[in-house]
Amino acid sequence: MSVAPSVSYSITVRLEVPSRGRAVSDLTHAVEQAGGAVTALDVTPYRYERLRVDVTCAARDTDHAEEIVQSMRAIPGVVVNKVSDRTFLLHLGGKIETNVKVPLRNRDDLSMAYTPGVARVSLAIAANPDDVRRLTVKRNSVAVVTDGSAVLGIGNVGPYAAMPVMEGKAALFKRFADIDAWPVCLDTQDTDEIVRSVRIVMAGAGAAGTAVLKLLLASGASDVVVCDDQGAVYPGRPGLGDSLQWVAEHTNPSGYAGNLAGALPGADVFIGVSASNILTGAHIATMARDAIVFALANPDPEVDPDAAGEHAAVVATGRSDYPNQINNVLAFPGVFRGLLDAQSRMVTDDMLIAAARALAGVVSPAELGPHYIIPSVFHPDVASAVAAAVRDAAGGRHH
Repeated sequence: MSVAPSVSYSITVRLEVPSRGRAVSDLTHAVEQAGGAVTALDVTPYRYERLRVDVTCAARDTDHAEEIVQSMRAIPGVVVNKVSDRTFLLHLGGKIETNVKVPLRNRDDLSMAYTPGVARVSLAIAANPDDVRRLTVKRNSVAVVTDGSAVLGIGNVGPYAAMPVMEGKAALFKRFADIDAWPVCLDTQDTDEIVRSVRIVMAGAGAAGTAVLKLLLASGASDVVVCDDQGAVYPGRPGLGDSLQWVAEHTNPSGYAGNLAGALPGADVFIGVSASNILTGAHIATMARDAIVFALANPDPEVDPDAAGEHAAVVATGRSDYPNQINNVLAFPGVFRGLLDAQSRMVTDDMLIAAARALAGVVSPAELGPHYIIPSVFHPDVASAVAAAVRDAAGGRHH
């Protein structure tokens, strides 16, 4: 079945034609015979016995557009002066801009909007951080972030080529929700570098929590706050044992000393390996937009998954009756298969990180979505993919 002409492949062709005869009608006929669709026609006198004609038409793709141009060029007496791709014209200079909401007409306006007056506002926010939403654009702003590795249907095109798509998303935010969105195209596809920019809050500082924490830190995370039943772990907190002292020395760079609920506002990720029902959906609502929640306490998670899902972009639990079940059977069979194949006598962080990345890689980009970030324990490729990654990280080969 042939594809219909689309405005996304629309071109405007500027031509010269004889002012007598059927030149103009021949142009439209040629476009239609070539399978195009004429959407606009502008005719103006040009020179003696000549007309300038701008023909705007839709094509099926870029090759079809060239066929249409050649069909018009083949008409006797027709001269093609210029061909413009309307989609590219629309993108010239980008599709979005920053507008100023306040007048900057004189020195008084400038001294309030910028220095020295703006310093008073900054100091007020420093004294009361909650005012940032009232006194800045933050309350109506989002970042549209990509590393260019999975852009719409065109794949890994890099950050520069991703920019038009991100601009388009930002324009849609403004047009349909009046949200100010800013494209942020990261010039890196190094996941370690991206992880370093994420703020993580953890609940649980026991054996499981510490093991998870060590892998996060080894993967490059640098802004992690760990909470136990006494609140945040921080240097100088009374009663820290050796394990918690290590946690205190390697996390919480801001020295936060409050409780779990107070650590969540603005966080990008919550990881719970602690106790059931210690949070509510209202707590998750304070996290950053498109937050990720791993509530892994059993048999009931730290927060009700349905309540968390009202505010978070991704929710994972240890339960089989919800999407994104995190179950240790996803890992240990493959990990030990890889260790045995490599004849390794130790388990390193590099091996476990390789296993985690292999596990994530079982879900293809086409399959990946908020409700499917990790494969089922019954997926046939899980154990073999994890085993291969561990074996390679251990420097061994399959026997």
